[in-house]
Amino acid sequence: MDDMWTSNLNETIDSIKNNDNVYNTGKVIKVNDYNIEVAGLNDVSFYEEVNVSDKASGYVFGIYADRVIVALVKINEEIQPGDMVYALKKEFKCLFSLDSIGKVIDVFGNDLIAGKKFDNLVELSVENRPLPIMDRGIVKREMLTGITGIDLLYPIGKGQRQLIIGDKKTGKTQICLDTIVNQKDKNVLCIYVAIGKTKKEVKDIYYELTRRGAASYTIVVASFHDELPTRTYLTPYVALSIAESFMLQSYDVLVCLDDLKRHADIYRQISLASKKTPGRDAYPSDIFYTHSRLLEKGCQHKDGGSITILPLVETKAGDITDYISTNIISICDGQIVLSAKNFAKGEKPAIDYGLSVSRLGGNVQDDIMKKVGSKVRIELLSYLDVRQIYELANIDEMSEDLQRRLREGKKIVESLSQYKFSPLSKQEMIDKFKFLEEKEK
Repeated sequence: MDDMWTSNLNETIDSIKNNDNVYNTGKVIKVNDYNIEVAGLNDVSFYEEVNVSDKASGYVFGIYADRVIVALVKINEEIQPGDMVYALKKEFKCLFSLDSIGKVIDVFGNDLIAGKKFDNLVELSVENRPLPIMDRGIVKREMLTGITGIDLLYPIGKGQRQLIIGDKKTGKTQICLDTIVNQKDKNVLCIYVAIGKTKKEVKDIYYELTRRGAASYTIVVASFHDELPTRTYLTPYVALSIAESFMLQSYDVLVCLDDLKRHADIYRQISLASKKTPGRDAYPSDIFYTHSRLLEKGCQHKDGGSITILPLVETKAGDITDYISTNIISICDGQIVLSAKNFAKGEKPAIDYGLSVSRLGGNVQDDIMKKVGSKVRIELLSYLDVRQIYELANIDEMSEDLQRRLREGKKIVESLSQYKFSPLSKQEMIDKFKFLEEKEK
């Protein structure tokens, strides 16, 4: 105990000698709902932690010639113009505990279900330096989702970034939950990131994962819709920092970001309040960088660990060509497109097989899956080409070849249908399409 007191005393004396106890100060000149403008902070850096007269805390979000924008993450009292602001000469960091596995947490080390703070907390940077290219390996190991339409036709590898995109209520979140459930006993740590969801939605997701035994290897990092936007903005970055710390210990990590369209909207809201110059669709000019520096964390590390990222994006009226969608499509290694039309037909998962793609393809599959998947894809896409034209026609008036294509195509679509939370093994997927091999014989 005496050694600890001596050590603390020595650190305090050293900080006085080095003037580290003298903080850069400024004054509040304008107050918004979740950020403030400060004059006088002349020597600060991005993400530097700031204290506002013990009334609030936050981090430096924007630096201009005559003022600094401070994003607030905790507000205890009402802030007034003229309040003193202290830059604390340290990076703003979030808190994490290893006890978080199996829990719903926020970025400050709180258990949101039990309503208490974790013990054994460690500080984590919101963002770290990008992993050098030389430390990244080739993505060649499969990340099985248990969903036939994905594992067979558009496979995902460990270290890949595969976008899941579609309209509201088409099953995007369900694909993530199915994938998490399918990682049971596979030594994969899963992190589900809820961005701006309601408390009921997060509780329902946590209940489903717990009920199926998936919570024991899953961390749910949540930011609710009624929280400060500045806290919600940080949530996916903190989740990827957690994932990165595990990857560097040679763990395989799966991260589901639900969803990045909402994250983009929140960043636009913060940026407009901070007087950043708006660009296309009123998003700030750095919106691409906002997501690219987040998604670049997904990789296969040379020491064996990996981060696989499944970002979700919600579209309107099936338009995957809007600003945010095209940005994220260009960053990712492929996309699973979900169709509201297929969902309404009862085809679940409602994958649009014509628009979906995996840029890694067979590189992460074994030879048998690659062979069967290639055959199924060719037959399926051939069927989808003619289905829209002939599905309402009288089948008896068609040629025998066309009748056969329609019958086999319909059987393939039926074989790709799958109930939620019913993952299949690779052999079960292959067995579903034995009829294609028998046809060739």
